[in-house]
Amino acid sequence: MKKTLIICFNFFIILQGLAQSSSVNKYDLKKKRLLIQTCSMYLYNANQGAIDVDSSVVLACTAYKIPISLAYDEGFNDGSKLIGNDLIEKGNITSAKKLLAKTKEENRIKLLLQLGNFYLFKPDTKKQDLENAYVYIKEAVDLSKNLKIKKWQHESVILLGKYYAQANNPAESTKCFTNVISDCRKENDKPGLAEVLDAQAMLLSNLDPLKEKNLEEAVSIYKELGMEDKRIEMYMKITTIYFWSGRINEAKKRLYQNLADFRKIGFKHEQFGETTISYLELNFHDIKSALYYALKSVKRMEAEKDYTFGDIFYTRLANVYNTIGYHEDALELYKKSIEIGQQTLNSGTWYKSFFSAVAALSMKGKSKEALEYLNSVTVKYPPKSTFDKMSVAFNKASCYLALKDKVNAEKYFKEMDHYSQQLNTPETFREVLHGYNLMALFYAETNRPEQAKIYTDKVLALRNTYNKMFDSDLFQYLMFKNDSLSTNYFGALKHFQNYKKITDSILGTSTKKQIEELKIQYETLNKEQKIKLLSNQSKLQESELQKSKLLNTVSIWSLVLLLVVIGLLYSRYRLKQQNNERLELKEREINLKNINLRHLLDEKEWLLKEVHHRVKNNLQTVISLLNSQSAHLDNDMALSAIKNSQHRIHSMSLIHQKLYKSDNISTINMHNYIEELVEYLKESFNPGQRIRFEVNVASLELDVAQAIPLGLILNEAITNAIKYAFPNDNTGLIAITLEENQDNYYLLTIADNGIGIDNVSNDRINSFGMKLIEGLSEDIEGDFLMETNNGTILKIRFLPEFPLSKKYAALSDENDDIV
Repeated sequence: MKKTLIICFNFFIILQGLAQSSSVNKYDLKKKRLLIQTCSMYLYNANQGAIDVDSSVVLACTAYKIPISLAYDEGFNDGSKLIGNDLIEKGNITSAKKLLAKTKEENRIKLLLQLGNFYLFKPDTKKQDLENAYVYIKEAVDLSKNLKIKKWQHESVILLGKYYAQANNPAESTKCFTNVISDCRKENDKPGLAEVLDAQAMLLSNLDPLKEKNLEEAVSIYKELGMEDKRIEMYMKITTIYFWSGRINEAKKRLYQNLADFRKIGFKHEQFGETTISYLELNFHDIKSALYYALKSVKRMEAEKDYTFGDIFYTRLANVYNTIGYHEDALELYKKSIEIGQQTLNSGTWYKSFFSAVAALSMKGKSKEALEYLNSVTVKYPPKSTFDKMSVAFNKASCYLALKDKVNAEKYFKEMDHYSQQLNTPETFREVLHGYNLMALFYAETNRPEQAKIYTDKVLALRNTYNKMFDSDLFQYLMFKNDSLSTNYFGALKHFQNYKKITDSILGTSTKKQIEELKIQYETLNKEQKIKLLSNQSKLQESELQKSKLLNTVSIWSLVLLLVVIGLLYSRYRLKQQNNERLELKEREINLKNINLRHLLDEKEWLLKEVHHRVKNNLQTVISLLNSQSAHLDNDMALSAIKNSQHRIHSMSLIHQKLYKSDNISTINMHNYIEELVEYLKESFNPGQRIRFEVNVASLELDVAQAIPLGLILNEAITNAIKYAFPNDNTGLIAITLEENQDNYYLLTIADNGIGIDNVSNDRINSFGMKLIEGLSEDIEGDFLMETNNGTILKIRFLPEFPLSKKYAALSDENDDIV
């Protein structure tokens, strides 16, 4: 029966893998192109360079039943009727060539470009294919020049640049792209410029600075044009650059943003981003996040009934289970991944799942069985790539090491080293480094420090070469062993502490499980001891019954009573076991919900910081516009009004800038803020040495709702003091203080030793600035007081507001008190 169910499940998975999911059917042309890019980028990165970009595109299109041409024809296929497109999609190239002979002008160019695309991006492109592609592309270039149509000139030259790149002629390729970029800038053709920047970037290495520069500019253009799907695509490509260049935190930030962007436009295939986050979090020891996103990607796949790349998502979840000690569950998922990968489209994942299944068996203590499994599969499916050959050797060495067969372990470590030397790419960096890590540890533990140093140096050299942080429990343990061998006990202690810190963070979940298992075992043992004791008492009573017939009946009923008690005890024991299981299940559900809420909060904080960043940028833009406007004004009053407006806007912009850069997105440190505002005003008015400033502000945190009005009040008061308090270039002092009084009120004071408010004209006393100060004081419910005492003194006394986070904390404390 079980075998029948497994066969039915596999048949269902195959059918789902070969059918286009319902969500894909609902996608428009833009979202289908976005799906191709999302899926193909993931496949290329997950396979660590084992397949090229074009093969990844073909695999993605085949899996989702989408025409391959959609990945390359965006410049000339907007979804409307395209001549010859149906013939090329069906592979009827002969009929397409016959149609070409009958077409002219723009339609001929469109068909030439399609045929050039077909030959240029065929899987496993051969020399003859490249030659055919060049013939059609060159004719398209010449015809577009004759017709003098810029759009087709650009599209044909872009395709020619792609041809030169595949023909290993980078100089001509760069020349083509440079010409189109220059022409688009000259013509102010923003969509065309973004397209050519993206096209050139896709042919560059992830470590080439020009690639990131091009994509960043393309993101800016698509954002300006409101082409959200293209902006998201460019954003994902930059995320990939951050990942391979070692900027992992920035990559994670962008991956979270990608998920928010997908939901915003209704793009359902979020599982590719979720499984990538799971991979990153697992490698950086955040087990809860890794488990959360691995489960989320599997649930999304199952909810959408889209098992197209089920092997990928099951493998990611299995990796998390394997790490936290659920080796049996992990092994089942690895087997499921292998079955799906072998029976549907081969995405390159199932062979890695097979290696992970070997590791899971070995970690369960079945190293001999793992080695037999490894040998049987590699005989049937021999490794093809250098990376797979290295992985086979590494897994054999690990199994022999677990079996304490040092001779064979060393033999396969050396074989692994042989293949590792042939891998020199950022995509395979981590696995090669991990292999050398274990090899160096093998020599260290067999007391061969010279060989251990050789491979430890290789580990350190790889870290430096790729400028990436690599940290694991195995690496820290290796450094501990090396320092111990070299009698560097201080360094050894430090590395051992790091090793324990990592293993404790990883094993926290599995340790909890072990404690629960021990608890159950302990309770079971206690129950068995009680049952044994009762049985002994029963036997004693039975022996006494033989002495007296009178006591026989009493003994029988006593025995029955004892059996009832034993039954009740056993029943209570079983009930307690069931309650424990229910409580454990409930605890897991609560933990998953907490993780979900925490990640939603993280996403909202990222988005809120982005809002502050954009508000700050918009305010700076307004300041720049006012500055530009002032250059065309001759009226002094208008210039003064513009200058005052710039100061007021800057005081607000400074707050949003601090919120964006700070970890605390709800409050402003007034000490730092006021000092920066004063410096800005000093630079703006340039009073030189004749006016001194004294700032005495306590390190107080204020909510944004109060910080902005106070910033505007400070701006107006300081500006008025600079302009009117010291006429005829008199010297003077402006003092600003902000402190907390004993009655929990805050007092802001702006004082100067100038001529005093009594000597200033009524127009200036009743100016807009003073009215603004009075109005803003009322907004924060503060008391405003202006005095003349050897100058002018402005005082604002107000109660501080709680920021939003503190309000919730206070509310929570109140609820706790009530409970």
